[in-house]
Amino acid sequence: MRTAVVVFPGSNCDRDVQRAVAETLKTPVDMVWHEEREFASQPDLVILPGGFSYGDYLRSGAMAARSPIIEAVRRHAEAGKLLLGICNGFQVLTETKLLPGALLANTSTTFLCKKCWMRVEHTDNRFTSGFKKGDIVQYPIAHHEGLYFLPDKELRELEESGRVVFRYADPQTGEAGAEYAPNGALNGIAGICNKEGNILGLMPHPERATVAHLNGGSDGGDFWRSIAQDFAKRGAL
Repeated sequence: MRTAVVVFPGSNCDRDVQRAVAETLKTPVDMVWHEEREFASQPDLVILPGGFSYGDYLRSGAMAARSPIIEAVRRHAEAGKLLLGICNGFQVLTETKLLPGALLANTSTTFLCKKCWMRVEHTDNRFTSGFKKGDIVQYPIAHHEGLYFLPDKELRELEESGRVVFRYADPQTGEAGAEYAPNGALNGIAGICNKEGNILGLMPHPERATVAHLNGGSDGGDFWRSIAQDFAKRGAL
């Protein structure tokens, strides 16, 4: 499984993602500058990493969503290939309308950087089929705009269609919901996928919970392996 990480001006988690994927899966990871218009390597998985693309001017992810590479990202996703947006990458996915909703300022109105826990809500997608529904994982967050928002009707449709993949949770009880969301996200939503299950956006950073001796967590490794196992089982599409 070949992976490409898109690098925007202001990305700061691109190398973390590259190392996490390369070391966990022993697979090539190409770094692609945002001004490119095609993926030379024909990747199976494209990752939009965290950071502050274009300094988060206008809205977080708004300018990156108009970078030249985005049309290639869109074609990649429309072909049924895997597309993952982490933190700022999730914001880019909502700005491109590849995923619904918006990421608004945290209710605290401050930047949050801390460990958090999530419950795996659904596993019938290309990213979490290696987990069990109800599993609790720990990935850290680092964002100012992480409050996931959708109008009520669309939020109900998202929930009813099983597209909420991760929800902020209490690691002791396993309970999940808005009361456990550090950023005020509606329904405690931390990550969602599209109807086809090949596009995932999440605010917490699995790449920062992959190398245990650096950050005290290894749950991210299970996330990358889950993606690889699903890919090996289903193939490119």
